[in-house]
Amino acid sequence: MSALVNTGKTQGARVVCGGKGVGGLVYAPTILADVTPDMEIFREEVFGPVVGVTKVSSDDEAITLANQTQYGLAATLYCTDVSRAHRYARKLKAGTVGVNNYSEGEISTPFGGYKASGFSGRDNGIHAHEQYTELKTIWFDLTA
Repeated sequence: MSALVNTGKTQGARVVCGGKGVGGLVYAPTILADVTPDMEIFREEVFGPVVGVTKVSSDDEAITLANQTQYGLAATLYCTDVSRAHRYARKLKAGTVGVNNYSEGEISTPFGGYKASGFSGRDNGIHAHEQYTELKTIWFDLTA
């Protein structure tokens, strides 16, 4: 985590808060501002309390930039207009999209990523059965 944050700072991102470990494997919640699409912190899938903030000039630019990453495990968008939220959630290439929250759902909802995120399967819900089973058809001739 600290290597990604330090690289972000080296590449021009500004630490707004956090930015360091607080002991052992615990990392302080961190916000990086002035993050640009050419930075490693923008392109990597970060599993930790770190968020990079990138300025955009339009909603379409935000969706385009979000979809340029090679990952797609989850996305979150904040929006007060439900119609816009539905439209943008459909456009985001991510396995889970949270609107005004971050959530992986619960056991009955499928969870898994798009592109290089996850393992190309789905955990939870009825969709998980496909990765743990193999279909087979058996025909019997009962007249023989």
